[in-house]
Amino acid sequence: MPDNAVLVTGAHGFIGRHVSRLFNKNGWTVIGMGHGDWSTSEWKRWGLADWHPGDIDLDSLKQVRLPFRLIVHCAGSGSVGYSIQDPKGDFDRTVGTAVAVLEFIRNRSPRPSLVYPSSFAVYGEASVLPTPEDQPFNPISPYGFHKMFAEELCRYYGAYYGVSTVLVRLTSVYGNGLRKQLLWDACRKFQEGRPLFSGTGKETRDWLHVEDASELLRLAHHHASPQCPAVNGGSGVGASVREVLAEISTRMSRPGAPSFSNEVSKGQPDHYLADVRRVASWGWSPKIDWKTGFGNYVEWFLKEKP
Repeated sequence: MPDNAVLVTGAHGFIGRHVSRLFNKNGWTVIGMGHGDWSTSEWKRWGLADWHPGDIDLDSLKQVRLPFRLIVHCAGSGSVGYSIQDPKGDFDRTVGTAVAVLEFIRNRSPRPSLVYPSSFAVYGEASVLPTPEDQPFNPISPYGFHKMFAEELCRYYGAYYGVSTVLVRLTSVYGNGLRKQLLWDACRKFQEGRPLFSGTGKETRDWLHVEDASELLRLAHHHASPQCPAVNGGSGVGASVREVLAEISTRMSRPGAPSFSNEVSKGQPDHYLADVRRVASWGWSPKIDWKTGFGNYVEWFLKEKP
């Protein structure tokens, strides 16, 4: 088995493509799998040596002929809203694909290791901020529950079958190219002159640039083991929604205070902030602070949607 081959599921997705490109830049042969309509030239530009379109299931995984020693499982649901609208679909995308990957690894010889990008949503409305990895789970959305179930499967396969996994609980990942969530909506609303947002504006988030998240997922594979260690993937710096919107408004040269509906966003905690001491002990820290990252995002948005 080559020492530098990796399978990235969900390679067409926002995090998956950045992970693929970073592994490629670091000398890995990257095999991509998942859903997404892109040309051969496009997936090659993102660092893939091969692309397998389709569902993430046992049959499709067995069709990958090029041997690899690592899987980064970026496929799955990435939306609290979607999980509320279609909890079964979210379960299938998150838990169903996770068990398929784990079962594939169990029956593989030699076995590849697994990096699993989990979510801070497993903590839900955490009682401790910043939240350490040993904080009890308290998910408040189907998305959070399903990520929790996937983590439990990883631990089970490690304990009973010796599958080596590492869990990375990512906070709010953003970056150029993301066409959903708060930053995209905010840029659109400020541009259109209707800056009305849900919530109160006092909600806080821990923002992590996708390039920093990708570097952490690359580093994490060194820590995969049957003990299934978990680490928070965040910046350790909180910013309120009101602060974020003020920064975006300034960057877009769109003065005017946003207004808020004061309606609670279902399935979303009011606050989350990662305790990053464990990941710091791995020698990792984010390189892009949220204000710099948001400024870059606004520049990209204005070029894409003037």
